Amino acid sequence: MSHKQNAIDGGKWITISTVISTVFQFVQVTILARILDPSVFGVISVSTLIINLFYIFSNLGFSNSIIYKQETDRKVLSSLYFVSLLLGFGIFLIVYFSSPLVVAYYKEPKLDRVIKLASLYFVIIYFGQVYLFLLQKELRFKSIAIMEIIGAATGMVVAVSLAYSGFEELSLIFGQLAMHIVRTALQVFYGRKLFRPMLYLNIGSIKEHLRFGIYNVGDGLLGFIQGNSDNIIVGGLLGVKALGFYTIAYQLAIFPITKLNPIILQVAFPILAKMKDNNEELKKSYLNILDLVSFLNMPLVAGLFVTADVVVPLLYGPGWEPTIPLIRIFTFVSIFYCLSNPLFTLAFTKGKPNLLFYINLATLALKVPLLYFLGARYQVTGIALAFLISMFLNLLMNFYTVHQLVGPFMRQFLTMFSKPVAFCAVMVAAIVLYKYTIGNEGIIHAAAQVLIGGGIYLLLTHRFKMSVREILALRKSA
Repeated sequence: MSHKQNAIDGGKWITISTVISTVFQFVQVTILARILDPSVFGVISVSTLIINLFYIFSNLGFSNSIIYKQETDRKVLSSLYFVSLLLGFGIFLIVYFSSPLVVAYYKEPKLDRVIKLASLYFVIIYFGQVYLFLLQKELRFKSIAIMEIIGAATGMVVAVSLAYSGFEELSLIFGQLAMHIVRTALQVFYGRKLFRPMLYLNIGSIKEHLRFGIYNVGDGLLGFIQGNSDNIIVGGLLGVKALGFYTIAYQLAIFPITKLNPIILQVAFPILAKMKDNNEELKKSYLNILDLVSFLNMPLVAGLFVTADVVVPLLYGPGWEPTIPLIRIFTFVSIFYCLSNPLFTLAFTKGKPNLLFYINLATLALKVPLLYFLGARYQVTGIALAFLISMFLNLLMNFYTVHQLVGPFMRQFLTMFSKPVAFCAVMVAAIVLYKYTIGNEGIIHAAAQVLIGGGIYLLLTHRFKMSVREILALRKSA
């Protein structure tokens, strides 16, 4: 099977998985937002923050190094497996006993049991992670899709059931743990044919993987700090309720990006790793990725920007109106993020994760002063604006790095990017006209705005980007 056919087949399964998992997550948040207070989402946001921080250290970039090196040696994989288990258990202990410090910073007693319970995450996931990395390396995306769907469904059922039973913030934690238990069990089940660990642990045999992971961990740590410094400041200075509004706004606006982009990048990286010495092919593939993420993401974030005032009350009910201006700011963050993200594929394909480290270091140095300066003057809105400015600067640094890796590409990119921008401008204008001439309240008007905007974008795409014949040809090739 060719690289193109592998990409199409992998993309198909990951798309199915992502769409279904996204529906489960979307339904879960919509239901829980009507049951739970915004402060509960703030508490869970802090827990997620702590988990994501320590997750950076836990696998030392083994996923990327296994794919990059196309690792198959059973002794090496066994060593990586047991090192991962030891790291996971060590991190579980650190997270568990760090809860008093977290409670003291956020001044929220509920965080104690939440952090301690969430720390079990690290005991669970590392029994299956090496299997997951090998499934990705071998492009077994159908198996990955099945485990993602079943895990997401399990997590949603557990979380919603416990929320209705009065478990409040613990309902989300138990839901996440249930999801990871199911995923880990399925990772072992599907991956056991690719790898069976032997009782072997030799640090010397995995030095190359550890060396590869050093910059990956450094980049991940800096990326975490610069990507979450806004959450840290909001929660510490303004309280968990303000953090709850901020978190829900961010999740809704970034939702399309975090779900659609991994479909493309997860499939693209193992394939690009096989053509790492051909700069022209890499540049062509990178531009194709940018083109695809632009056409998929732009209408979603543009539509959310113009319909936020009618969508939020319908999704979350009364009391969530403070999220609307934040959502509109974060839609622009989404655009910059989706255009920056594909550098990941190039940096790891070229074996230069250190470049991501330097970009995140520079972004952090710019972002923190902006957060304090604008946050002190405009509270939560100022912090969101600081995030927006820093993401734009991050995008400029990303594009400069791509130029250094594969050569000039901006002219081709701007030519491609002008189309989704123009299509979105027409789409937004039509929706605004509808809002001010026909109506803007209730589910009927919300549905009409979505249908009008989506219809216009699809028609323009068909007329000026891709015909039905091309779409059918692409489908047939899958």
